[in-house]
Amino acid sequence: MSSDTDEMGGDTEEEAWLNEKFSPDLLETKTDLVECMLEQITAMEENIQRAKKGDFKISIHRMEIDRIRYVLSSYLRIRLKKIEDFTAYILHQESQRKEEDSPLLSPEEYKFAKEYQTSVEGHFNSLALRHMPANSQTLDPKLTVIQPNLDNYIFLRVNEDTQGILIEEETLDTGEEIVDLEKGDQHIMRYRPLAPHVASSAVSLI
Repeated sequence: MSSDTDEMGGDTEEEAWLNEKFSPDLLETKTDLVECMLEQITAMEENIQRAKKGDFKISIHRMEIDRIRYVLSSYLRIRLKKIEDFTAYILHQESQRKEEDSPLLSPEEYKFAKEYQTSVEGHFNSLALRHMPANSQTLDPKLTVIQPNLDNYIFLRVNEDTQGILIEEETLDTGEEIVDLEKGDQHIMRYRPLAPHVASSAVSLI
């Protein structure tokens, strides 16, 4: 899959990878893109098998396969790390998703998240809770759920003119302002107001 020709849902594989890498929260799963990358690896490996020995294209194909594998494995590792860090929060977000919305987790990630949560809860119960007084053996999920910091600052590139973004800053006299983003511009801004525009590919994280 070459980054200049193959796209899924407005994302190239490297855009999806960088967005996931630099966003503080877990983005919607790019299952179609992942499958496309795996198919591309398989097709290129088959091309190598058919190529004549000494064909210079073999080394080019192998370099491209290595690049795709690196991007894919890094993308999936980043997502798994976020799932491990924010399991309960992510599962709650997924449970609140409307049927018409894109899924946050792939089926495999959802299964992993549920099993990981069960494992962690079981371990915590056997390690600590069962040794505590009966009235202290139940924890309030609202007090224990770890959430990503959506107020982190991120670098972004504007892909589409985007108007009317509400920015809240303590340093502003009024506490907030409305900003317009022009295509091609680059900014450093808080992630929270930009999150829906990352999801729509109007902006990319860099």
